[in-house]
Amino acid sequence: MMTYVYLALAIIAEVVATSALKASAEFTRLWPSLLVVAGYAIAFYLMTLVLRTLPVGITYAFWAGLGIVLVTLVGMVVYGERPDLPALAGIAMIVGGVVVIQAFSSVTPH
Repeated sequence: MMTYVYLALAIIAEVVATSALKASAEFTRLWPSLLVVAGYAIAFYLMTLVLRTLPVGITYAFWAGLGIVLVTLVGMVVYGERPDLPALAGIAMIVGGVVVIQAFSSVTPH
C-alpha cells in the first residue's frame, strides 16, 4: 500500500515542479526555480522507493499518465490554458490505459 502512497506523492511533486517551470520564467525567478528543483528532487527520490515494488514500465505509465492529466488541469486553472477536443481525447486515452493496467495487468499488485 505504501508503494501507491509514494507514487501519488511522487506524481504530486512532479506536477508541482512542472507547473512551476512556467512561473520560473526560464529560471530567472528565484522561488519558482527553487520549487522546480525541490519538486523534481522529491519526485525522483520517491520514485526510487516505488521501484522497489513496481516494475519500471508500470511505474512510468502511472507517473506519465496521471502527471499529464494533472499538469493539464493546473494549466487550465492557473494559467488559463484551454486544451482542444483532440487534446482532451488523447488525455482520456492515456487515463484509459492507466485504468486498464491497474485493473487487468498481472504485473501490478492488486
